[in-house]
Amino acid sequence: MLSDRDYSRRMIQTVLTVAGIAIVLALLWAAREAVLLVYVSALIAMGFSPLVKLIERPRPGNGRRRVPRWLAILSIYAVIVGGVVLLGLLIIPPLVAQGQMLWASLPAQFNRFQTFLIHYGLMTHRVTLEEAVQSAPAGSSGNAVGTALVAISSLIGGVFGLITILILTFYLLIEAGSMFDYLMRFAPADRRDDLAVAARAAVTKVSAWLRAQFVLAGVMGTFSAIGLGLMGVPYFYVIALVAAVGETIPIVGPVIGGISAVAVAITVSPRLAVMVGIYFLVLHQLEANILVPKIMERSVGVSPVAVLIALLVGGALWGLAGAILAIPTVAILSVIVEEFVVAREAGFQPERSV
Repeated sequence: MLSDRDYSRRMIQTVLTVAGIAIVLALLWAAREAVLLVYVSALIAMGFSPLVKLIERPRPGNGRRRVPRWLAILSIYAVIVGGVVLLGLLIIPPLVAQGQMLWASLPAQFNRFQTFLIHYGLMTHRVTLEEAVQSAPAGSSGNAVGTALVAISSLIGGVFGLITILILTFYLLIEAGSMFDYLMRFAPADRRDDLAVAARAAVTKVSAWLRAQFVLAGVMGTFSAIGLGLMGVPYFYVIALVAAVGETIPIVGPVIGGISAVAVAITVSPRLAVMVGIYFLVLHQLEANILVPKIMERSVGVSPVAVLIALLVGGALWGLAGAILAIPTVAILSVIVEEFVVAREAGFQPERSV
């Protein structure tokens, strides 16, 4: 039976522990944007870690690395930047040309739309495009300036966030070994080997998730190019590239690809635009409900049910960022849960604070 002194001491320890956890959680919530950047950088570092090790693998015999670690990381960055630049060179000129064609054909498309409305009795007389623009509700100049400033601020913040992620990912990859050794010093000596195995499993799963994203992008880009090419959509290869890149962004990305395809198809004919819209709607349903769960199950080892639930919960909590990070987070949590279950089955009981 506890004495009054021991009871008071344990009560104080419990109160201080709960207060400390509450303070830490409050600080993390206050700095949630910075924490999100760190978490994204850590996931990217985990995803590229096997590739960095492959590039810098030691020479047979002497054990020396083929290339320094920093050079291996920079080479990956150079390939990514080169791919983005090449993608921009392929996409921007046709998009500009297509936009000019769309602007030139806008009056004819507007008159055709009016003819359709008058034919079915939805309009009584024609209006010019200038009259339609003048009769549109105009917002106040203050609101327009405020909206522009918010957009510019968001763009600048996004650019700085991307630069921060790239720099932080670089240093995380450089210091990964020493950071892991330092953190292992806080773990019990008899659990360090198991924690090292779990850490390697988490890195493997996140890397598999990253590879699965590229596989999904390639599949969606290929099917988009085949379908649009058979339907005779202009610049179908450009739209396929947009759809492939958009596949890396859950929920919003496929919608952007579909809208881009419909916008280009409507310059040819409304009938083609409807066909393209239906094609992308079917493609998106197959991708969201069959392709993503199955590929993630085979690559990452997360069940389709867990993938769908993770996407829904992540999107509800953090919006687009939550949807993007949902699957790798679930993969890491599955490793933690599996390690905990194995530890319990082996007779290991975690210490409890009372």
